[in-house]
Amino acid sequence: MNETSYITTPIYYVNDEPHHGHAYTTVLGDVLARYARLRGRDAFFLVGTDEHGQKVQDAARANGVDPRTQADRLVVRFREAWRGLRVEYDDFIRTTEERHRRVVVEVLQRLWDAGEIYLADYEGWYCVPDERFWTDKDVTDRRCPDCGRAVEWLSEQNYFFRMGKHREWLIEHVETHPGFIVPENRRNEVLGYLRRPLGDLCISRPAARVGWGIPLPFDPGYVTYVWFDALLNYVTAAGYLSDAERFSELWPSVTHVIGKDILITHAVYWPTMLRAIGLPPPKTILAHAWWLIGGSKMSKSRGGVVKPLELAERYGVDALRFYLVSGIGPGRDADFDEDVLRARYRSELANDLGNLLHRLVDMIGRYCDGKVPAPGELSEADAALRRSFEGLPTAVFGRVDALEVNRAALLAVEAVGSVNRYVEHAAPWAAAKEGRVGDVESVLYNAAEALRLASVLLWPVMPERTAELWRRLGWDAPAPLSDGLSWGGLAPGAPVASGEPLFPRLEA
Repeated sequence: MNETSYITTPIYYVNDEPHHGHAYTTVLGDVLARYARLRGRDAFFLVGTDEHGQKVQDAARANGVDPRTQADRLVVRFREAWRGLRVEYDDFIRTTEERHRRVVVEVLQRLWDAGEIYLADYEGWYCVPDERFWTDKDVTDRRCPDCGRAVEWLSEQNYFFRMGKHREWLIEHVETHPGFIVPENRRNEVLGYLRRPLGDLCISRPAARVGWGIPLPFDPGYVTYVWFDALLNYVTAAGYLSDAERFSELWPSVTHVIGKDILITHAVYWPTMLRAIGLPPPKTILAHAWWLIGGSKMSKSRGGVVKPLELAERYGVDALRFYLVSGIGPGRDADFDEDVLRARYRSELANDLGNLLHRLVDMIGRYCDGKVPAPGELSEADAALRRSFEGLPTAVFGRVDALEVNRAALLAVEAVGSVNRYVEHAAPWAAAKEGRVGDVESVLYNAAEALRLASVLLWPVMPERTAELWRRLGWDAPAPLSDGLSWGGLAPGAPVASGEPLFPRLEA
């Protein structure tokens, strides 16, 4: 059986349409799934929408519709966005689906029966946008410490999950499993959070106040707290309580790709919930940094949102995917700058990658009758190029294993730059003038093969443009694509094809 990778993104609220932050997380998950498949592994990639809770209820009321209509309208926007960004998911889960409701109800009942849930009075500050309670020590100037928006004081009876009893176990797990939370600064953040007393988690809302949710099976006067409901989507989609064989295959390999703003819910709430129902914690939680606008988090309420499909229309889907994935590391925020996107489009994509393809196809057309030439005896420079590219897959996959996908993409692009330098140094045009046909053919074959191999390693990031590059070089990609990771994939005699620039010139 092939090694399996189960990759998830957060499920996004259907209170508004998708924005740039959603796009980055989802494209990052898609790229990880594609890299897994490129290595010959089975990959299962899950996306979805979070459709319950007060935030969705309030958005529906503001739009003059019922919550279900609000969800049905907005879920289409997310599906369209992922299709437009060439995100190939294996499952799209909605928390309003019956398969998910059954899991939530069963888990709640089991925890209630086991004494893991109890009823108690609660008073505290409540943030409606985050649907989260805060204590006095957390709140300053009646503002949510997370999103900065106004909080309101609530006093009500609710049901609580005994999260605090699992604190010591969770500390030990985080400390003894360094790959559980990445990058390291996020791991340290969670440990710091757990060094303080860990209270219990309020997991209900009175139906009279928030009616849009899954009713508690043991008290229909309450609905399930939206986070308790939402987090269970990861086990629902993997087959928990419905397909034991599938669940046993997928769950041990799960990687949650999330933004750092929902780290505590995923790294504290979620593992303790899983332990209470007798399941192991996730293998990995990748809590990535943010793309910022002017130094602040992207947020419609704060006036800083970029629409991904509009950018894809201007620069092409693959160029946007490349910028999103390569422009930010997992541990440090970065400012989204369209001027930088344009500059990198011109330099790395149009000038390096696209222009190299154009030059090679043009020279093969002029000097080799438009067919991939056969390589001759390797010169020292030829051998050095081949050695570096034979080691490139290992280097790129090493960065992927470290969840440094930005470095993986940059390694492949930097390798394209080395091919450009190889061609300039070998100067096949000069060899052609001197009648050194064998040298011309060897240089052009080696350069084209190196470009092909680099492009295979870029396929997870830029699936459309790399497929077009292969067509121009006369290469029929094998199935599985992992069979194309060895040197020598180009077949001598295959016809090359000219065409429009791989990355067209940008309009002013």
